[in-house]
Amino acid sequence: MEEKGGYMEYQLIRSGRKTVAIQVEPDGSVIVRAPKRCSLRKIEDFVREKEHWIRTKQEEIAAGRREFSAKKLTEEECQSLRQRAGFLLGERTVLYAERMQVSYGRITIRDQKTRWGSCSAAGNLNFNWRLVMAPGEVLDYVVIHELAHRREMNHSAAFWNIVESEMPDYRRHREWLKKNGGFLMEI
Repeated sequence: MEEKGGYMEYQLIRSGRKTVAIQVEPDGSVIVRAPKRCSLRKIEDFVREKEHWIRTKQEEIAAGRREFSAKKLTEEECQSLRQRAGFLLGERTVLYAERMQVSYGRITIRDQKTRWGSCSAAGNLNFNWRLVMAPGEVLDYVVIHELAHRREMNHSAAFWNIVESEMPDYRRHREWLKKNGGFLMEI
C-alpha cells in the first residue's frame, strides 16, 4: 500500500510488531513498518519527525550510486566479486533448495549481459555474478525463481505461486531488478 505522508511517499507494511520502523531501500524508496493497530496519524507524525534522516539516507544512496557508476571495476575487483558471487549463490541455493524440497545439477557463475539467472532442463543453474552487488533479498529472489523452475519449467500461474509461497514479497524484488538492473549490467 502506497501512502503519501505530506509529500513523503512510502510503502506501509503493518504486522504484529510493537514499534514503528523506517527502512530506506537501496533504490531510495522508503518502507515504514508499523503495528496493525497503530493510527495513520501516529505513523505520519513519525515519518515527518524522521524526514531529515530519511532524506540524508536517500542522498547517501544516490551519491554512492553516482560514485560507483563512475568507477570502472578493475579485473581484480571483478574476479573478487565473481568468487564472492560463487560462494554466496552456492550457499543460498543449498538453503532454498532444501526449503523448497527441490534438487538441482551444477551451479555456474556467468558474465551474462541480459540475464540474472537460468535453469536448464537438466537442472543446471546459471547465475550472473553481478547479483552479488544487489541487495541480499534480490539475490535470494533470483535463486528462488530459478529453483521454482525445478517444479515448473515455465512462467505459469503455478510457477509464480511457488515463488510467492517462498517469498511473498517477490514482486518488490522483481521490480528492483527492473529499476536497477540496467545499472548493474553496465558495470
